Amino acid sequence: MSTASLAALRPLRSLAARIAPWAATAATDKATPQAGPPGSGEGPASGKSPDAAPPAGGHGGHGDRTSARNAALALAALGVVYGDIGTSPLYAVRECFHGLHAIALLPGNIMGVLSLIVWSLIVVVSLKYVMFIMRADNKGEGGIFALLALAKSSLDSKGGRGRTLLITLAIFGAALLYGDGIITPAISVLSAMEGLDVATDAAAPFILPGTCLILIVLFRFQKHGTERIGKVFGPLMVVWFTVIAVLGVRAILDRPDILASVNPVHAYRFFLENHLHGLVVLGSVVLCITGGEALYADMGHFGARPIRLSWYAMVLPSLLLNYFGQGALLLSHPEKAFNPFYAMVPHVMLYPMVALATMATVIASQAMISGVFSLTQQAMQLGYCPRIHIVNTSAETKGQIYLPGVNNAMMVACLGLVLAFKSSSSLAGAYGIAVTATMGITSVIYFYVVHTLWRWSYWKTIPLITLFLVFDVTYLSANLLKILDGGWFTLTVAGLIMLAIVTWRDGKQALGEKFAAMGLPINLFLESLVATERPIRAPGTAVFMSMSPTGTPITLLHHYKHIKVLHEQIILLSVISSETPFVPRSARLEVTSLGHGFFRILARYGFMQTPSVPDILRLAKTHGLDIRLESTTFYLGRETLLTSGQAKMAGWRKALFAYMSRNAWNATTFFGIPPGRVVELGTQVEL
Repeated sequence: MSTASLAALRPLRSLAARIAPWAATAATDKATPQAGPPGSGEGPASGKSPDAAPPAGGHGGHGDRTSARNAALALAALGVVYGDIGTSPLYAVRECFHGLHAIALLPGNIMGVLSLIVWSLIVVVSLKYVMFIMRADNKGEGGIFALLALAKSSLDSKGGRGRTLLITLAIFGAALLYGDGIITPAISVLSAMEGLDVATDAAAPFILPGTCLILIVLFRFQKHGTERIGKVFGPLMVVWFTVIAVLGVRAILDRPDILASVNPVHAYRFFLENHLHGLVVLGSVVLCITGGEALYADMGHFGARPIRLSWYAMVLPSLLLNYFGQGALLLSHPEKAFNPFYAMVPHVMLYPMVALATMATVIASQAMISGVFSLTQQAMQLGYCPRIHIVNTSAETKGQIYLPGVNNAMMVACLGLVLAFKSSSSLAGAYGIAVTATMGITSVIYFYVVHTLWRWSYWKTIPLITLFLVFDVTYLSANLLKILDGGWFTLTVAGLIMLAIVTWRDGKQALGEKFAAMGLPINLFLESLVATERPIRAPGTAVFMSMSPTGTPITLLHHYKHIKVLHEQIILLSVISSETPFVPRSARLEVTSLGHGFFRILARYGFMQTPSVPDILRLAKTHGLDIRLESTTFYLGRETLLTSGQAKMAGWRKALFAYMSRNAWNATTFFGIPPGRVVELGTQVEL
């Protein structure tokens, strides 16, 4: 290696020296109670024992078991968390030099692009997400909704514009992730299949049909769940990362001077020489960090420590080596810029590499699809989405769910994208806006968490968030220049989904206010029963489900008005979504006796849990209620919404809300109520 190359490595070694204490702290922060901020999941406040480290200096069985468990989780994380970012080498470098906005293949440009890629991985992923953002967990769970819940808890007492801004930003970020979830399977599988074109021109006609076939099989497989195939995801990704690292090393040995690109001066010169074109190319560089948000979103499945372990031990070194290798190849053979990743592969290994890349991209796509399912479930529990049919595909693993409607819609959208754009280079224009916008939103919400919840001072908070936003805003600005090249698709999808989310939220609020105005305080209803002739009481239990945890359910008023008969035991049941991911069984129910055989049950579920009415009634027995399912009748309301009311919503939004309400999944199946025990009472409501 040349002296210049060794000198260029000094900034990276310096950064590594500074990062090492942080990484060591991150790796052992579970062992000390003072390690993390309150509620960060890095100390006892999280209540999560799975990530607990062995006692300092501990040896023997417990330490060995903990180490083995962390190693197993780190292996599993490779197959779920890192599928997206791990397959980015297939197209990231190529788009910089062969895409729609390609830059000239000059040595200075190659060094500049590689410098940007290296420092993007270090600052955005290693520093921002792995070191800082992952410390902000909500009872061990991550993701934009979990971060929002933390921020809201610190602003609930203040309210006002800050809280409204955060909620709006989080909803928009979630909507952007849906667009990302549609594009990821399409561009990942298509870029892998394009390796066939490198092997032989005769394979070109089979790329699009093959991609569509793989996507169809992938989406049709979702109904069977991912538990079986998930066991081989981790080992396959170990093979993938090992192979791309070896390919990178082979190319670096031919041109070791590429390692000098770790010097950030090359990135500075790149922008100095290319001006606006350099900013446009930055929109392609950002493809190397797509999937970085998954590190935080999937934290609850594996824990922070295993995710950090797999990042530092395998993913980051493999990615850097492969990117350096592609840069080295371009320095020697600029004519291979049409696909530098596959150009590094020996010809005899090309077909096996295409097969391996295809499997890796299927894994990346699977992780994104599962993420969309999870995000939709959270939105339903938080009241941002109508009820959708959920199928639990595993009796042991709660997070494995299947949403048939969402799955079919994503499949049609992915196939449409492949057939419309026809190549991964064309799709790259649509890819990146969602990622960079969500990263910027995460930085803003994180600021509220560290300043208002953890009480960090401004002098400590502002420089850190400013560093994050410099990268986020710069990347977002570069991607906005690609709107006409495909970015419009992501923004359109996000805009439509956000419109639906906000309309549903506002409609539910208006409907709740209407029911509150129509309702009657429960004490007045009970007093009227005592003051007038006592009604006939039929044997058994009646459960009236109500959106509002106060007042008298409208279904109860209608039932008594027409029937004049009440059951011996009346349960007023309200299912309330908590702003934490999980609510333990011990804290789930609040049972209040109202007298005259009336009881109110408030059942709280986390935004990552699915409510079950039979489970609620079984749990109510521990509170002294005698409820037998075979003698219980459930009364549910079915509203016919009219748009002629005085609610402060535009007419077309009222019509959209009414349409969504009519097509929502029925409450009987959603809450797991036995269909033969249900009575529905219809009513017309003007919005």
